[in-house]
Amino acid sequence: MKVIAFDCDGVLFDTADSNRAYYNALRLQLNMPVLTDEQFAYAHMNTVADTLAYLFPGQELLAKAKALKQKTSYNPFVKAMKMEPGLMPLLKKLRPVYKTAIATNRSDSMPTLLKEHNIGPFFDCIVSANDVARPKPHPDQLTKLLDFFGIDAAQMLYVGDSIVDQQAADAAGVALVAYDNPSLTAQHHITSLQEIEDILQL
Repeated sequence: MKVIAFDCDGVLFDTADSNRAYYNALRLQLNMPVLTDEQFAYAHMNTVADTLAYLFPGQELLAKAKALKQKTSYNPFVKAMKMEPGLMPLLKKLRPVYKTAIATNRSDSMPTLLKEHNIGPFFDCIVSANDVARPKPHPDQLTKLLDFFGIDAAQMLYVGDSIVDQQAADAAGVALVAYDNPSLTAQHHITSLQEIEDILQL
């Protein structure tokens, strides 16, 4: 094993409150009700482009939502994200031995997140939805990481928490570590990031 890759939302950070608040802010400006749990579950694991199309159906409404998005900065919501317990100690233990990476369906908010929480230096490669033609559940982000590091699929672990993470890992042939989601099919299941140390026998 040479590379440990992570999803972002729900793995590196608890972003539930910030994501919900952001999309609710857009919907309220268009006189729409706040997100249902089903709508939030979709928004939490898909790209912003797909989420906007899902939450604001119809060409006219979607156009208004896209215009609002351009005027509504995500930056205040990034500050509300909560780093997962144990993340920094884990990264500090991983770095001397393994390469680390992020594969996330986040797009233009990713640079702000990395800067605000000062975690960019702890990752060797970051692939967002903007960096591939097909985001998760397609395998493109993970195969891009494999190509970047020049490794085989068997040499990378991917830590994810959603069905799109499972589907992407399966399609790329990469072993999945399912974080706090027992419904996923994975090679390993964990409820805390520290358990990755046990998997790797650190």
